Amino acid sequence: MKRDFIKIDRDKCNGCGLCVSGCHEGALQLIDGKAVLISELMCDGLDACIGVCSVEAITIEQREAEPYDEVHTISKMVVNGKNTVIAHLKHLKDYNEKEYLRQGIEWLLANREKISFSVDEVLQDLNSHTKEACGCGTDEPKVKSQTMHHPGGGCPGSAERSFANNDGRNKWMVSDKSELTHWLVQLRLINPYSGHFIGSNLLLAVNCVAFSHGNFHSSYLKGKTLAMAYLKLDSNKEVYVDKITALIDDSQVDTITVIKMEFPCCGGLQIARMSR
Repeated sequence: MKRDFIKIDRDKCNGCGLCVSGCHEGALQLIDGKAVLISELMCDGLDACIGVCSVEAITIEQREAEPYDEVHTISKMVVNGKNTVIAHLKHLKDYNEKEYLRQGIEWLLANREKISFSVDEVLQDLNSHTKEACGCGTDEPKVKSQTMHHPGGGCPGSAERSFANNDGRNKWMVSDKSELTHWLVQLRLINPYSGHFIGSNLLLAVNCVAFSHGNFHSSYLKGKTLAMAYLKLDSNKEVYVDKITALIDDSQVDTITVIKMEFPCCGGLQIARMSR
């Protein structure tokens, strides 16, 4: 699967910070006077940041996207200094990527003698960020819950998040129990390598289904991750095939259930799945 990623020319970057506000996913931060992509996991490559860069320091590069590798990422990131590593780990905490966070912390601890800055200071800052212990040496890192806080700027609704531990209930749901365990849910926007998809039972749904079935959550969504699309009105449908392929081959979803309306226009989602 090929993905688009932003590339920042640090020599051209003047540190204005406009691209940070233009990044809806919070993947960019201004660190030590330069724009930094702190997590490829959150970069959708939709180039919202390019349009606000007045010095043309941001470009798009396309390459084959392997499953996200936190160990590789943080091992390359340490050369950018302590502040970049701290921002990256906070980013993982804010988006509830607990497994990636654990891997990053374990790599830092295992390689602390080779790192030019204090790993203890990194972990102390991380603890302060969540006002809780980081979970080092425990079975599960404690992770700051993500509500409407969006540290990277841009639209909070575009921030990927997982809330599976909220007992299925979200504060904006005022009546029936929600079975939604993660955000984003639009197939075009999801990151197929996100932790909540790995080994999950996936529900592929046409957009209008949830509005047409009053028992959508309890009857169809319970125990499943979700991706939604409506191929009849969408362009560049190949991206859907790529994402479904990545969900199957790389995230190894256990099952895929397709739910659609009984109209010919809703058949595209099932065709995309079969064309995989």
